[in-house]
Amino acid sequence: MLIYRACAAVSIPPKIAVIIPGYCEEAAIGKVIMGARRYLDLVLMVDDGSTDSTAERALAAGAEVIIHSRNQGKGASLKTGLRSLESRDIDYFLVMDSDGQHDPDDIPNFVVALQTSNMAVYCGNRMGDLSTMPFIRKLTNKFMSWRISRACGQHIPDSQCGFRMYRRDTLPHLLCETNNFDYETETLLLIARHRLQIGHVPVKTIYGNEKSKIHPLRDTLRFLKLMRRYRT
Repeated sequence: MLIYRACAAVSIPPKIAVIIPGYCEEAAIGKVIMGARRYLDLVLMVDDGSTDSTAERALAAGAEVIIHSRNQGKGASLKTGLRSLESRDIDYFLVMDSDGQHDPDDIPNFVVALQTSNMAVYCGNRMGDLSTMPFIRKLTNKFMSWRISRACGQHIPDSQCGFRMYRRDTLPHLLCETNNFDYETETLLLIARHRLQIGHVPVKTIYGNEKSKIHPLRDTLRFLKLMRRYRT
């Protein structure tokens, strides 16, 4: 059973699986997976063509692992994970990053949210504590969250946070066209277009020595192209 272990107050505990996409994250992946497995039984790591020992360390930490033969992008990795779990008895798909910027100890916050609401998606919200967020990232996140909130017709305080939980009925909207970092924006646009509600959950803001895999120019152009495509 894929049941959250500290959820005694929930009358019918949800069945939740974790999907962790990653590329060359051997330094952090083991700790992330062991942290997630303190709360959840099934952790699926999708190795996006890593050239280091990411997959081996994920297996050693107790994850199921799928390996892409070549690097395909974060969105492609998430879709691989979702398709792999589609046939299993799972109510919610929790998604978190592999680089240590998402604290597994925030997983209970998502489960607690289920006690008071029934949103299609819960997005992590780091905007409650911006003290450790780099200034440029702070400005970018605020602008993009404002822009995406307008496009979605509902308030999304931290649209750039990849720490999320998707309800099972959103699966058709999660197997969308994009394969890179714009994937996470497209899923929100599709879910909102189908009049499903997007909630938010407080999570920690963590920035360390990890190097972002976002390419500023290339991924900004992808974002702008995506927003034009969904403009109404």
